[in-house]
Amino acid sequence: MTQEISNLSGEAISLLKELIGTPSFSSEENETALLLEQWFRDHDITFHRENNNVYAFNKHYDQNKPHLLLNSHHDTVKPNSGYTRDPFKAEIKDGKLYGLGSNDAGGALVSLLAAFTYFYKKQDLSHNLIIVASAEEESSGSKGLNSMLEILPEIDVAIVGEPTLMQLAIAEKGLVVFDAEVSGTPSHAAHPNSNNAIYNCIDVLSWFKNFNFPKVSEVLGEVKLTVTQIKGGNQHNVVPAGVDLVIDVRVNDCYTNNDIARILKDQAPCKLTPRSLHLNSSAIPKDHPLVKSGMALGRSTYGSPTLSDQAALSCPSLKMGPGDSTRSHSADEYIYMAEIEEGIELYINLLIGFLQKTTS
Repeated sequence: MTQEISNLSGEAISLLKELIGTPSFSSEENETALLLEQWFRDHDITFHRENNNVYAFNKHYDQNKPHLLLNSHHDTVKPNSGYTRDPFKAEIKDGKLYGLGSNDAGGALVSLLAAFTYFYKKQDLSHNLIIVASAEEESSGSKGLNSMLEILPEIDVAIVGEPTLMQLAIAEKGLVVFDAEVSGTPSHAAHPNSNNAIYNCIDVLSWFKNFNFPKVSEVLGEVKLTVTQIKGGNQHNVVPAGVDLVIDVRVNDCYTNNDIARILKDQAPCKLTPRSLHLNSSAIPKDHPLVKSGMALGRSTYGSPTLSDQAALSCPSLKMGPGDSTRSHSADEYIYMAEIEEGIELYINLLIGFLQKTTS
């Protein structure tokens, strides 16, 4: 590790400590946006802000070159009840940096900031570099990365920073959430009723349990359909008119979200209403130069079951970052300091390999 990269690593970890100490729930990221603005000022980088999204372009921007987006988010979920530590106090113990958002996705965000800063003043890059520290990722809100795509130039390829142990997530499942209604006939519990909505749920739940989408992705596997919520009735002596279900569908790259909605609405034995169809699956070809650059560094490829801001992008995108996805949204969240240091160096080497290959 060169002295320049070592210095950037130290500064990135200091920034992450500040971010942890600053609450930034989705749509409430103003204070962390100010911290990110200060990073750019401290490194003499021209930056812009749109709502709580902070973004910048490399110094020698050339509109005739393709665009590579570096993106991660600075919002967090709310801490769960299992925390034994102060979620807003950055603490280091046994090489671990504890705190809410340390792993998801603070480590990836500060590592990408460091990598962008490393390349900011360099000339003769094959691509323009754009970094967006985005808001509202955890809530899939309307003022996050999706809103930035109307402002930014067309993106040709992207790296989305999320905890992947710095392995290469070359595909990501999409998401469709359905509200389902199982109907019946309301009645007094003391009277006969052959159309009890709660009993009708037995066959409906069995149908969802056994239903399979036939197309299986080489990278992402099967579409995963799960009933996650059920609600019906509010009095012990009244049979309700209906029971509400929530269906969570994780979509592979063999289907669009519109395909999933059409198939289920045609075949499911109950009324279904999708909440949204915009969180589609995403992928990047395994032979893409960006992926090849990562593989040359000993990184492996896989398909990710979790959702990120990749869902907002229509270009080839790679999900990669320090930290472990299994720690995300967990109590006493943490990231290893060494993971951040490794992440910054790997991001830089990944980009060096990509920019050299695409230039030659």
